[in-house]
Amino acid sequence: MSTPLATTAEPLRRTTRRRGSVDRRDRWVGVAMVTPQVLGALAFVIAPLVTVVRYSLHEWNVLSGSFVFAGADNYDRMLADPGLRESLLASLYFSLGLVVLNVSLALLLAVLLNQKLPGTTTFRTFFFSPVVVSLVAWTIVWSFLLQDDGGINGFLAGLGVDGPNWLRGEGTAMLAVIVVQVFKNVGLNMILFLAALQSVPEEVQEAARIDGAGAWRRFRAITLPLISPTILLVSILTIVGSLEVFAQIAVLTGGGPGNSTTVLVYYLYQQAFRFNDFGYASAISVLLFVIVLVLTLIQWQTRKRWVFDEV
Repeated sequence: MSTPLATTAEPLRRTTRRRGSVDRRDRWVGVAMVTPQVLGALAFVIAPLVTVVRYSLHEWNVLSGSFVFAGADNYDRMLADPGLRESLLASLYFSLGLVVLNVSLALLLAVLLNQKLPGTTTFRTFFFSPVVVSLVAWTIVWSFLLQDDGGINGFLAGLGVDGPNWLRGEGTAMLAVIVVQVFKNVGLNMILFLAALQSVPEEVQEAARIDGAGAWRRFRAITLPLISPTILLVSILTIVGSLEVFAQIAVLTGGGPGNSTTVLVYYLYQQAFRFNDFGYASAISVLLFVIVLVLTLIQWQTRKRWVFDEV
């Protein structure tokens, strides 16, 4: 009786050892694949963030070479800084205008492209090409077009309209910057929306059409809920991008007229590289990080109320 048991147990032990060896090898392969990403995050995300927080607790002037611990003085200074309040308002106006115009225009263009009309390939290329153009080159071209004697006012003059000085009027400078940024990135969001629209099941649309639902009813009750994950993604990317805008402000308006287009990132740049106050600039950087983090978390936590496929 002992011989059959021993014969059966030996292959079982060999199979268990082989399975354990495969599991260990899989674990090491997983560790090897994850390690570069972890090291990259530590080197380029966590370490700089910790360093910025450390700098924000110091008074650091590069010209004088001083680096003195100041505790929470830089954060107390932010509470009483009128320039920071103005930059936060400018960032709010820019973000609201950009998100509303960019997302709505991108969705409208995607819906038009999804109709399979003649010339859609040319239409798609026309709106996507600015995405791959250099941001600085794109902005410089628009800075010439938006001058008082630039191409846009020249076109309006041909129609008998006296155009404003777009980049020097407090009522038009922010609008001009928003429009330039919308045309720069709307093509990317358009492609994301188009991919989402093309993934909507045609049989669902056909069933609603047979039941008598009109085009608007089908779009509101079927299409929008099914592409809501993409709407969430595009909204997060657009909001985060709007809070990081810098090159457009620097090239087009330089933060003016007055401080009407001095957004938070540009105000941070001024504090660091014009006034050499790197400690205070670091505190503003921490504030910007907190704002982006809070807005992203709010969007993510509220997704279950309006994202269709969330459980």
